[in-house]
Amino acid sequence: MDRNLNNLLKWSIENSVPSSTTPASTDSADRPTAITARPSDTPSTGAATAPPASNVNPELLSALFGGPSEADLMRAAMEVVTDPTATLDNKLIAFDNFEQLIESLDNANNLEPLGLWTPLLSVLATPAKSEEEEEIKTYEPELQRMAAWCVGTAVQNNVKSQERLLAMGGVPTLLKLATAEDGDVGVRRKSIYALSSAVRNYQPSMDVVVEGLAKYGRGEKVDAADMDAVDGVIDWLRERVKGKA
Repeated sequence: MDRNLNNLLKWSIENSVPSSTTPASTDSADRPTAITARPSDTPSTGAATAPPASNVNPELLSALFGGPSEADLMRAAMEVVTDPTATLDNKLIAFDNFEQLIESLDNANNLEPLGLWTPLLSVLATPAKSEEEEEIKTYEPELQRMAAWCVGTAVQNNVKSQERLLAMGGVPTLLKLATAEDGDVGVRRKSIYALSSAVRNYQPSMDVVVEGLAKYGRGEKVDAADMDAVDGVIDWLRERVKGKA
């Protein structure tokens, strides 16, 4: 039997309510004499017995009852984010939902098969708009901030996502945003957060960051597994945002 179907069968059995009636005997003489229990003989628990815990796959139940899977929700959220007709509020709500979904390691790793890295990074790398497009220009930093936040969540302690971010060219983009002196402070801070997650214990991304910082006199080799050394780079970037470096 298919494993998912087997799990569903187990769930069905676990959650079945036993019948409260028993077949009536046709012969009253065969019926045992009822024994009335004294109050002291009957234990009192004070609470109903809790139903058994379910181990069934939530996505299996969603599929069974027609609900959207988490993959469907991720795709739907990104469609709203990249929809030019969606309002800023709706895009931010969609981004917030998206970020919560990719807190799951499995969902973060699904960004690649679902084709969601490209639209996510396209929002992060949105070019500056012209002065004639003031309304769009106002929205842009908020969306970039959310995009950087989502990237940081996806790659945190996740080598597979760290590899994908680097392969998609996301690390140089984040570094550019983090070091943009005239950039939005919120975007810069979230970009640094994303970089911090991207380089820890992943040397290829750490090397790209160090190479990009060489023009600031920070081009010395940094071991990605040395958390103190990584903290030194990240703290330096944060100080630049504060205007102290």
